[in-house]
Amino acid sequence: MKLFRLLMILLALTTSSTAVPYYAKRGCNDTCGQVRIPYPFGIGKNCSVNRWYTVDCNSSTPYLSALNDLEVLHINLDNQTVTVNVSMISDCQNPVRNSSQILNVNLDGSPFLFSRRYNKFVVQGCGNAVILDEGSVVTGCSTTCRDDFVSENISNCVGINCCQTIVPYNLKSYSLNLTSLERQVGGDAVCGWAFLMDENSQVRSLAKNISHVPISLLWTLTDSDFYLIDCCYTIDNVKVDVGNGKSVMSFKCRSFPGYYEGNYYIGNGCDGMEVYFLLYDVLLVSPELQKCRSNGGSYYSNNTEYNEDGLVSNRNWICMYSALVVEEKQSRVVILGVSISMGVLLLAAMSYVLYKVIKKTKARRRRKRFFKRNGGLLLKQQEEADPSFFDKTILFTSRELEKATDYFNENRILGRGGQGTVYKGMLIDGRIVAVKKSKVVDESQLEQFINEVVILSQVNHRNVVKLLGCCLETEVPLLVSEFISNGTLYDHLHNETNDSPISLNMRLQIATEVAGAVSYLHSATSIPIYHRDIKTTNILLDDKHRAKVSDFGTSRFVSIDQTHLTTLVTGTFGYLDPEYFQSSQFTEKSDVYSFGVVLVELLTGEMPISLTRFGENRSLATHFLLAMEEGRVMSIIEALVIKEGTRDEILTVANVAMRCLNLNGKNRPTMKEVVAELETIRASHAPSMVLTDFQQVMQAQELQMITYGESTSTFTSVEDNYSQ
Repeated sequence: MKLFRLLMILLALTTSSTAVPYYAKRGCNDTCGQVRIPYPFGIGKNCSVNRWYTVDCNSSTPYLSALNDLEVLHINLDNQTVTVNVSMISDCQNPVRNSSQILNVNLDGSPFLFSRRYNKFVVQGCGNAVILDEGSVVTGCSTTCRDDFVSENISNCVGINCCQTIVPYNLKSYSLNLTSLERQVGGDAVCGWAFLMDENSQVRSLAKNISHVPISLLWTLTDSDFYLIDCCYTIDNVKVDVGNGKSVMSFKCRSFPGYYEGNYYIGNGCDGMEVYFLLYDVLLVSPELQKCRSNGGSYYSNNTEYNEDGLVSNRNWICMYSALVVEEKQSRVVILGVSISMGVLLLAAMSYVLYKVIKKTKARRRRKRFFKRNGGLLLKQQEEADPSFFDKTILFTSRELEKATDYFNENRILGRGGQGTVYKGMLIDGRIVAVKKSKVVDESQLEQFINEVVILSQVNHRNVVKLLGCCLETEVPLLVSEFISNGTLYDHLHNETNDSPISLNMRLQIATEVAGAVSYLHSATSIPIYHRDIKTTNILLDDKHRAKVSDFGTSRFVSIDQTHLTTLVTGTFGYLDPEYFQSSQFTEKSDVYSFGVVLVELLTGEMPISLTRFGENRSLATHFLLAMEEGRVMSIIEALVIKEGTRDEILTVANVAMRCLNLNGKNRPTMKEVVAELETIRASHAPSMVLTDFQQVMQAQELQMITYGESTSTFTSVEDNYSQ
């Protein structure tokens, strides 16, 4: 935004404010015993920002219930730390040299870390001790033992019988290795000790009756936490070092300079004001900073990023002047009264403008942060690789899609899947769309999402769901595609309440259209695409029962000279190619196998995994192949199909399905060949010769039994592995 000068000079005139500062949410206690509990912490689950910050007050003693009831000693909003009591590691009866690696406190899964800045590692005894993080040495120190020197004062740990050091980064968990530490000799032969402790702790000496030491935990806040926090001044980004070149992003509220009391994590908490300020200028450039200093003002960044050690970058600056009226002269009472009234009015107007500016700035920065986190950089890479990519893909704004889905109302949900939830929406131009809201994702899931955007943008086929655009500036990424009105093929085949079953002619049409779409992906696109998750739930039907293949979250591009992909085994149990399961090599014939299962579903009306059959027959593919081998396939065909088709027609389609399900991928037809055979069946209804040589089926069945197990228990365990 353009540089502008705020038209306001507020005379700093009054003495200390008498307003009572707030520390906790309204209706919540802010003290437990002698300890103040400020928000985002709170006494009781409804008084804290989330369960990790909930404090239980028992017998006037505060405890963090989510951290195994650690006793809270102090909470510091400025340092963003909470000091807790933690058990010490020592052995007063047995030699410490026999101790193994001992785990102290594990903070995995919590928003807390052992503070690098406010803790120190103390060792007392003879020898050395180290801190380990996942088996690697983080830090440690060693002592020199002297019989004539016995120190029990931590402040005198200079290396003789006692040493101390710092840790290089913030820890989630750690263990202590005391195997090289012996108890101190001389005096009363006190024990050997090793522990982290808060450097500002009042504990200055060790004795046998001390069982706990204070430790400072750095607490962090996420984006979702800040929706529940109303900073009364401004917010800083905090980059927390967690080692190995990694960092965790957090946020903290920052107080307005001059506030000595109150909690700036709640909107009405910035009270107890000692000094008023006048805001002189906003968005100063370098010469103006010098002018600010020369005139006795102080300046600070209003748009900065901090890490634990201090300022990282600074951009927008504000110059501030302060004045405290110590003595008020009688002759200026009238002037001061008028000035105060005008100042209050101007302050109210300026505060409103500043609030709007800060709110818009925060929202814009949040959208940019989400865009980067949700794969925006990957999209830019795709744009550089293919400049025409963004011509095919529209980037929707978060506001557009919120309005389209009535703010993602649960009544708009069309379905839920492994990759996310799909909502029905209406754009401002009247188009009905499907909005796919991904789950909270990690980096690998983000790659899947961007992969789906890239693939769908390259696909233009009447039987593939058309991509309309995406949105990356929300907390989770969104995908916008055309709305298919008639549900999934799975619903039409297996929903018992469906009053209009699909005719044989429609089933053949659907099979042909799906085969044509997959054949297009394999051979007609500029770069071959393997779908990798063909199943009836990913086949949508429009109001004329035309098929649309959807959900490309696990799909992959394949270079023309490649014959397979070597990946971790993914897919849906019941549709998964056993050859892929054994080799981890996915080929285009793996998609053919999955389509074969879909074709059997269309013939039999049964689910891919049965809960009523036992052993290897639980798999529909295995059940079908056995029926073909034994010449009783007509007994498992759905009654509607038998009623509307001839025996030869049904056996012809069954023969195509059996060839697709051949356990040797080389013996399966290509999808192009499948399309040709299905179109011939639809056009002529002429029966073709049924395959009678079942030797390949017998061999395939033996491999199938080995793959899925010969008993129900083995089959179940394999199924459980895939579900995980």
